[in-house]
Amino acid sequence: MERRQILKTAGILATGGVTGLAGCSSSGNGDGGGEPTTTEPQETAGGSGDSNTVMMVTEGSEYYFDPIGLFIESGETVTFEIQSGSHSATAYKEGTSSASVTRIPESAETFNSETLSEQGATYEHTFETTGTYDYFCIPHKTLGMVGRIVVGEPGGPAEGSMPPDGDVPESQTIVDQGSVSYSSFSG
Repeated sequence: MERRQILKTAGILATGGVTGLAGCSSSGNGDGGGEPTTTEPQETAGGSGDSNTVMMVTEGSEYYFDPIGLFIESGETVTFEIQSGSHSATAYKEGTSSASVTRIPESAETFNSETLSEQGATYEHTFETTGTYDYFCIPHKTLGMVGRIVVGEPGGPAEGSMPPDGDVPESQTIVDQGSVSYSSFSG
């Protein structure tokens, strides 16, 4: 847990968004190795490629992750943060929440933040296994709230097809761009 805090602090400092802790916490289900926490909202430009933060957003009748596609290296931590609404970041791993298929690398650790609802609440997961990870939001999966993370290089069961609940950028596009914002993908 200390390593995750160090990585989180380094990420916040790198983006210039140093914030104080709000003193609250949310709880996940413990099966994903990530740690849910609550922090003050950070000044991040979702989809800009400046950090490993994925914003979880409700905007009118749209529910989305921003960026919708993110490239990282093995061993890096991604922070999923509530910008608005109530959301989760849940791996497509058969048997995890409402996932009926597996769309993460075979030996990869699954993740599931469970539903977070406080603005600024965060969930972190460190990605160790190389490959392509598709994930969804539990309450908005059927509305197409899905995302993709490529760790190191594309690979695994997510390659060559889209998640069953929506579309995401192709893995090679994510690798080439570093991150794909929701607006550039959907617009």
